[in-house]
Amino acid sequence: MNRGNILIIDDEEPQRTVLAGYLRKKGFEIATAESADAGVAIFESQSVDLVLTDYRMPGGTGLDVLHAVKKINPSVPLILITAYGNIEGAVEAMRDGAFDYISKPVKLNMLTEVVEKALEQHQIYLENQTIIDPDDGTFHLEGLVADSSVMQTALNVSARAAQSDATVLILGETGTGKEVIARAIHKASLRSKKAFLAVNCGALAEGLLESELFGHEKGAFTDASTRRIGRFEEADGGTLFLDEVGDLSMGLQVKLLRVLQEGEFQRVGSNETLQTDVRVIAATLRDLDRMVRDRSFREDLFYRLNVITVRIPPLRSRREDISALAETFLKYYAQKNKKEIKGFSRETMDVLLRHAYPGNVRELENAIERAVVMARGDVLGINDLPEVMRGAEKKEQKSVPSGSLPDRLEAIEQEAIKDAMQKANGVQSQAARLLGINERNLRYKLRKYGLKE
Repeated sequence: MNRGNILIIDDEEPQRTVLAGYLRKKGFEIATAESADAGVAIFESQSVDLVLTDYRMPGGTGLDVLHAVKKINPSVPLILITAYGNIEGAVEAMRDGAFDYISKPVKLNMLTEVVEKALEQHQIYLENQTIIDPDDGTFHLEGLVADSSVMQTALNVSARAAQSDATVLILGETGTGKEVIARAIHKASLRSKKAFLAVNCGALAEGLLESELFGHEKGAFTDASTRRIGRFEEADGGTLFLDEVGDLSMGLQVKLLRVLQEGEFQRVGSNETLQTDVRVIAATLRDLDRMVRDRSFREDLFYRLNVITVRIPPLRSRREDISALAETFLKYYAQKNKKEIKGFSRETMDVLLRHAYPGNVRELENAIERAVVMARGDVLGINDLPEVMRGAEKKEQKSVPSGSLPDRLEAIEQEAIKDAMQKANGVQSQAARLLGINERNLRYKLRKYGLKE
């Protein structure tokens, strides 16, 4: 039985022969080519379900093959075979639409897994393109609000990422909704019927985080009274969201890289190697590029995580979304609290639209929830909003900063932080609650603006 037609493009005859022979034994029909041009010619003339190509070849690269294949039939998956030194090029190819890449020397069991996964997802994709708008070809994610062009771009990238199994790196400030995006990607993916699990890598000490991710055996350390199943094992077949991945220690970075490359890990205190099939979505507010340069984050792990990048802009940079988000939160919390609230007064919406939002979308949501709880009428008024918002509004009315819009917004944000710190008598945890942000984000902004911690 023919399990699929695979085209192998490789200028090295020994490797071409080994791969072709192995995949034929697995039930695939194989065509081979020794150059990029010859491979593209075969792709144009024959029925091909998957392309397997070397990255570096005389006369053309795997990236050239990818671009040609996508022009002819963009739905056909392509897998790259690359040496370690060409991983950056392979990552670039995945951003351009390659399904995955395999490092040399090729492990045949891993090759089988990647090929089968690519063909399976390709078949499902052909049968059910659920998130593609047939009118304009754009992609959408269910339940997410985005009127601004910058956020629509982020959601478009996220939705396209959902159609692949590629690792996604979500970048953005605290409170912008990185986990919300990760959950939406999972929900729109082929893994949606399996588990979505989230781990905050910055919230646990290294030893506890290792156990959380990989599990441990009974007696592996003090208080390890029973065996524990880790998140990579628990999320098998699904998606694991690693928030604040930039906080990982170098030791855990090595172990995460092994999972991403080999699909295998060991529980703490065990020599048994376990297999897992997990799609990783990572997020951070840190500058991983700088961390790679400073050698505090592994370059090879960065390339593995940064296959598809989704940048979530802060709320102050997408003010077109504020009113729609506010209405969405109002409807949700009014239903939750069993209140009949029609909407916002004009003055209240003006305050919401002008606020600096150091806590981003999370701050807006917290403010609306508080307003709904405190409201006595059927319309939310200014007095229903948190005091920090009302205070910032009064200060802005007294003295509007001059300069460019980003400078003015940062000045307003500084004033809001100063006001919250003053009301909290310098206690950061209390000031963070007033601002609707977490304490770590507050410390970051205090350092950013040179304010006293």
